[in-house]
Amino acid sequence: MKKLPLSLLITAVLCGGLTACQSTSAPETFATAVTTVSADQQFASFSDQFIEAFWLVMPTYALYSGYHKYDATLEVPNAENRAATLAFVDTYQAKLSAFNPNGLSAAHLIDYRLLENLLASIRWDLTTFKGWQWDPSSYNVAGSFAQIINGNYAAEDERLRSALGRLTNVPAYYQAAKANIDHPTLEHTQLGILQNQGAFSVLNDELLTKVNTSGLTANEKQLFASRLTDAKAAITGYIDYLKSLESDLKQNGARSFRIGEALYEQKFAFDIQSGMTAKELYQKALADKAKVQTEMAKLTDQLWNKYFTQAKPADEKVAIRMMIDKLSLQHVSRDQFVDEVKKLMPKLVNFVETKDLVELDPNEPLVVRETPEYMRGFAGASVSAPGPYDKGANTYYNVTPLDGMSDESAESYLREYNHWMLQILNIHEAIPGHYTQLVYANKSPSLIKSIFGNGAMIEGWAVYGERMMLEEGYGDFEPELWLMYYKWNLRTICNTILDYSIQVKGMSHDEAIALMTQEAFQQTAEAEGKWRRATLSQVQLTSYYAGYRAIYDLRDELKAKQGKQFNLKQFHEQFLSYGSAPVMYIRQLMLK
Repeated sequence: MKKLPLSLLITAVLCGGLTACQSTSAPETFATAVTTVSADQQFASFSDQFIEAFWLVMPTYALYSGYHKYDATLEVPNAENRAATLAFVDTYQAKLSAFNPNGLSAAHLIDYRLLENLLASIRWDLTTFKGWQWDPSSYNVAGSFAQIINGNYAAEDERLRSALGRLTNVPAYYQAAKANIDHPTLEHTQLGILQNQGAFSVLNDELLTKVNTSGLTANEKQLFASRLTDAKAAITGYIDYLKSLESDLKQNGARSFRIGEALYEQKFAFDIQSGMTAKELYQKALADKAKVQTEMAKLTDQLWNKYFTQAKPADEKVAIRMMIDKLSLQHVSRDQFVDEVKKLMPKLVNFVETKDLVELDPNEPLVVRETPEYMRGFAGASVSAPGPYDKGANTYYNVTPLDGMSDESAESYLREYNHWMLQILNIHEAIPGHYTQLVYANKSPSLIKSIFGNGAMIEGWAVYGERMMLEEGYGDFEPELWLMYYKWNLRTICNTILDYSIQVKGMSHDEAIALMTQEAFQQTAEAEGKWRRATLSQVQLTSYYAGYRAIYDLRDELKAKQGKQFNLKQFHEQFLSYGSAPVMYIRQLMLK
């Protein structure tokens, strides 16, 4: 996961509500446009004003973005604060509507569209989607505390004082969470239990030891211990509440995790911003699935005699599966999984630099670490990047160790992330994938694009990077690597098919597993994990394919237009320079 998708961050932050004592109105210095000031200058001023006002009402979002002025504020997710959020949306939708978008330059027009989409999305999330009612997993304080405690943006004593202030509202936070929950899904209830149990890996005795050896005053240390005790009791109480709720839901029935076509299309429009409907993307994915399977059949035929003495089966999918299963036996041991990821990083850096594909910043560190416990249960690998205000902070590549898996599950997982697939995973998550893109995003001159990034562009770039690296010769055009790449790419395509089919068409668990294992050649453990992910999120799984296809098509269009003048590194760096904007808007800029 990269930076959290904007919709997930909005949900997480809105479930924290707003601080009632804070005004949602921005200074009125912008109220009247001055005719002697250009539209772009006016909009730049408005953008700065908007961001400052946004942090007032979204202090936890500010924290994740590296803006630490409000770190001590934990929002309580109650009705009063949801009303304050809507008042903020009303105010800034009115201010935004005062601009004529046709009078803005292309760069500012993208920012205008991003803000327009953001405000409408917040309103829709609160009033229509209402995840704050049926998703108990959206209530979890651990992540924000971990950002503060483990950060290096300020002296430790300063950060601990922020944590002390933030602890104040933890009991009220979870009390409001319990009051909000109404007919939730069983799946999100169970995730809420799991992830809140992980909160004790952050709020624990080790933290108290750090406080006691810090420079805080004796009174502060005593207050910290008291508030930490109350916070831990509140989390325990919430977990107990969810466990009781879980039993009731199992007995009496729960809300379906499937959101249906109408909500899905609306969420797709807000989250992806692709210019097409979810149904259109689904149909495009079906066609691409068939094309990729054809390429896989050709590679299997090429490799067959190298690995088998028996005749190749007439059924191409059976032969592809046999070849993949044979190659998948080559993998690291379970206890070396995280270490192997670390070893592969220098190889990727060297290839990118040797081929001169994109400039890598040696001053932006990438740290491979085991996924923190409070983040586990959703994805096996992810990137946590600093926000644009924390440009010197570490970017973490989170890799979940296989300690908690049975031998059977671990072996299945390792076959999925075999010798070749693990390399593609690292390209996607790290170099030149998410890590590289997010470093560039933080350097964008537009804070709007950096802060309110488009998930499809972010995921699409990582998927694009996989194919680009192989096209440029990574792996020396080894057919085994290309076969595994196509398997990986097929998973990207099938993510879209799977998500749409589950959420809109009612695909069952068995049908989903059959699609992933028989059509996309995934291992059972990976397929089960993807099923779980598709029941806990909506639309996000389509972002990979939507963004990848748009970027790749743009590159081909520019190649055709520029001919011999086309330069791949220049394309990459120009594309990344626009921040995490929707590809359809970047396309408009680059074609001009």
